[in-house]
Amino acid sequence: MRAIGIILAGGNNHLMKELSRKRAISAMPIAGSYRSIDFALSSMSNSRIQKVAVFTQYNARSLNEHLSSSKWWDFGRKQGGLYVFTPAVTAENSNWYRGTADTIYQNLSFLKSSHEPYVVIASGDCVYKMDYNKLLEYHIQKKADITVVCRDMEPGINVERFGTIKMNEESQIQEFEEKPLVAKTNTISCGIYVIRRRQLIEMIEKCGAEGRYDFVRDILIRYKDVKKIYGYKIRDYWRNIASVEDYFNTNMDFLKPEVRDYFFHKHPDIYSKVDDLPPAKYNVGAQVKNSLVASGCIVNGTVENSVVFKKSYIGNNCYIKNSIILNDVYIGDNTHIENCIVESRGTIRAHGYYCGEDGIKVVMEKNDRYVI
Repeated sequence: MRAIGIILAGGNNHLMKELSRKRAISAMPIAGSYRSIDFALSSMSNSRIQKVAVFTQYNARSLNEHLSSSKWWDFGRKQGGLYVFTPAVTAENSNWYRGTADTIYQNLSFLKSSHEPYVVIASGDCVYKMDYNKLLEYHIQKKADITVVCRDMEPGINVERFGTIKMNEESQIQEFEEKPLVAKTNTISCGIYVIRRRQLIEMIEKCGAEGRYDFVRDILIRYKDVKKIYGYKIRDYWRNIASVEDYFNTNMDFLKPEVRDYFFHKHPDIYSKVDDLPPAKYNVGAQVKNSLVASGCIVNGTVENSVVFKKSYIGNNCYIKNSIILNDVYIGDNTHIENCIVESRGTIRAHGYYCGEDGIKVVMEKNDRYVI
């Protein structure tokens, strides 16, 4: 494909509360075996984008570890490669990334040293599958300066959390509001853009010279009446992890047969770093209903409508319902967990009771697992 990829994965979101204390949002576990950034990386790999840069910053340790090898997404160094950029002190600059445009500005040498004519920019905190080739074809057909992927959201979704857009009959964007107080439309930006590489360099350099740091406000909104900015509407599954509730509901969506079939059984596939773990083990007395249980787990109790991530242990007579159990959690015997997200590497003592009464409860227990 005649494009390079950029994945913006450095931001934090206070709506994720305790879940973002130990990891970047792009490293949030999804559907038992994935990280949220895997969906953008897989879409780029499946679209034959061979050169991809990931910009990380906040709590990047586990994310950088996840991205330590490009082989899982088949980004070969001979054809391009996977590059991970973190903020660095240089003779010219000692700032952290101050916004999405500043992130690209501080790594502008990556764009200048590339030769592909187009750039696909994506966020690392969204769950979807997409063929970027069709997006690029649309961009070229429209002779657009920038193309923004957008989607009509279902009724009841709080679209004020997103950037909302309004297009004319030709799909050219007429209005773009970032997180409006009152949304005038239910069409939102999905945080995926395509733009000509040389034009992006020119715009980013201008932003840097004027002390502007945000890609949406300082490029998309600022230039919407000057440049030809078009919307590319998608109708397939797309979710953004912007809050604890969003994260919970996204994982729960994978318990629906149509969502599982879309991601697990329909081409193209989603790829991730593979851990060498044994299959899940279900001991006598275990009962599992409509749940995802990842490799390396041992289940002794009852699991219902839940997602259990890798290397978790569920004790005897436990009852897990409508919950997410993250990686390497030990749950002692006779424990009841309902409407909860249990943080990774936690140890829940026996006879515990955890229930989210007024929403989703995040459980963080760091008890001693082994008593000598």
